[in-house]
Amino acid sequence: MNRKLLLLALCQGLFLTNNVTFMAVNGLVGLALAPLPWMATLPVAGYVAGSALAAPLVARHQRAWGRRRTFQLGLVVAMLAAALCALAVTTRHFPLLVGATMFAGYYSANASLYRFAAAELVAPSLKEKAISWVLAGGILGAAIGPNLAIVARDALPQPYAGAYLALVGVALVALALVSTIDFPALPAQGSHGAAGRPLREIVRQPVFIVAVAACALGYGIMNLLMAATPIAMAQCSHPFAAAALVLEWHVVGMYLPSFVTGHLIKRYGALAVMVVGLALNIVCVLIALSGVEVMHFLAALITLGVGWNFLYIGGTTLATTAYRPEERTRAQMAVDFCVYATMTLTAFGSGALVTTGGWSAMNLGSLLPLTLLGGALAWLALHQRRVAIAAG
Repeated sequence: MNRKLLLLALCQGLFLTNNVTFMAVNGLVGLALAPLPWMATLPVAGYVAGSALAAPLVARHQRAWGRRRTFQLGLVVAMLAAALCALAVTTRHFPLLVGATMFAGYYSANASLYRFAAAELVAPSLKEKAISWVLAGGILGAAIGPNLAIVARDALPQPYAGAYLALVGVALVALALVSTIDFPALPAQGSHGAAGRPLREIVRQPVFIVAVAACALGYGIMNLLMAATPIAMAQCSHPFAAAALVLEWHVVGMYLPSFVTGHLIKRYGALAVMVVGLALNIVCVLIALSGVEVMHFLAALITLGVGWNFLYIGGTTLATTAYRPEERTRAQMAVDFCVYATMTLTAFGSGALVTTGGWSAMNLGSLLPLTLLGGALAWLALHQRRVAIAAG
């Protein structure tokens, strides 16, 4: 840990404060404003769809302007988007709410690169730990996000408008922090042309395919269940405070293991850690299917968070082995585009599934992508074994 890494971890925590607050309120606000119940999670889907659409633009901006300037622009967008969300809630304008969350996607696409930037602030031999430590900053979001949603929910006459306005201040603090970090220049920074291999050649590598599958499906399944949790708990007559508590501990489960995940990857390898993450996701589904009391939601979401951590950090670490330094902006964009595209589908699908089929049907449906991910991990293990045998 060094000063730059610490500040970046704090920025990650404030980014997660934004995300957790969005997750805690967007579905409920959507349910109140949407013309049809199945459209309740459209604001959540809009956020991740905006992130997917912004990912290529962010890659170009980072290559042209560098890390710090682009991260600063992302935080300015975060402030504007949060203010627009507050206006949408105050005027009860559902399309504006969805549009504002899509606009916020530019911030999300930027902040998701904090984990890759972390690897550039340390020696190459420490990149696993650097990625883990920066993602561990998400614990700050676990502590602040749900409580911010509870405290600020009724701060203004229109419920939840205060929560969105509070995020303007959160982004302002993050802007002040990221402005003090001196990031190393990216290879070919300032150039508008792409260097290195064509993207199609990078993404065809087995290691890249499985890294993307772990990040995208791990995040997609987590998003599917997390986005629907406040709605599902409301359907089960649990109070908003209980849903906020479940989300708080879910985010703790997502980021607390980061203190050791880097060590585990260093010792056992990314593939082994991702297999454990997959197993934890399956355990989460089994717990969720066993009941709908608050403790069932709590145990399932904590387990889901730890499983996501192992898949996401393992996949991110694996992805860093698939590209050269001059290819990083395009390769990282490809990873995050796939992540956000998958999250868009699951965020939209969660609203439809939880309001039509219910909590149990949604959990059963998540077993299919988990099975596909298991097949991808087995395929990479076999591929690596063949390569090792061929190498003698």
